[in-house]
Amino acid sequence: MLTDLFSPSVQHSLDLVGIFVFAISGALLAVRKNFDVFGMTVLAEVTALGGGVLRDLIIGAEPPAAFADLGYFLTPMLATLLVFFLHPEVERITKAVGVFDAAGLGLFCVTGTMKAHAYGLGLTFAAALGVATAVGGGVLRDILAHEVPSLLRWDRDLYAVPAMMGATMAALLIHFDALSATTSVIPVLTAFVLRLLSMHFHWRAPRAWHRRSAAAEEV
Repeated sequence: MLTDLFSPSVQHSLDLVGIFVFAISGALLAVRKNFDVFGMTVLAEVTALGGGVLRDLIIGAEPPAAFADLGYFLTPMLATLLVFFLHPEVERITKAVGVFDAAGLGLFCVTGTMKAHAYGLGLTFAAALGVATAVGGGVLRDILAHEVPSLLRWDRDLYAVPAMMGATMAALLIHFDALSATTSVIPVLTAFVLRLLSMHFHWRAPRAWHRRSAAAEEV
């Protein structure tokens, strides 16, 4: 279990940081969509907790952690209040928010993989749920905001690929019985750095070969 690698207080603190940053991105999208404060809260909660709830429901961890820990539930509300009152200032530091979002991506893809494996899933499916933990909330956020999920758009910097790398590395460490508090940092940092590099250099996944150039671009 996760507590074998990190103390409960450390794990809880890391989770709250990741939840807070993901919630910020959800609340900011709600502002851009001209949602009211309730809509902002919903998007913040879904973005921050959606992936973890999906994972916990699939592996049978009931109730999901999001509904068993008041801190998990209240942290997105705190993020919503921050954006509600200070969204121009928060918008101006979107690059910094992007860095923390990348850190949350790296953390959640690894901890999601570890938790799924601890509940009995094979390594392949555990890694898949690790990716879902990291990116699922963003997909639900975009769907609720009536947008094509950024995860599926070719004109967005790599997001799922860094999560896949981190989750796969975590699964390999588990397979070789090499996962520890120290080695678990490696896949987290890999996903984090890869996401930062993709943001800086605008790396994107390739589209279909021989794609008709005359086809309309969707933006």
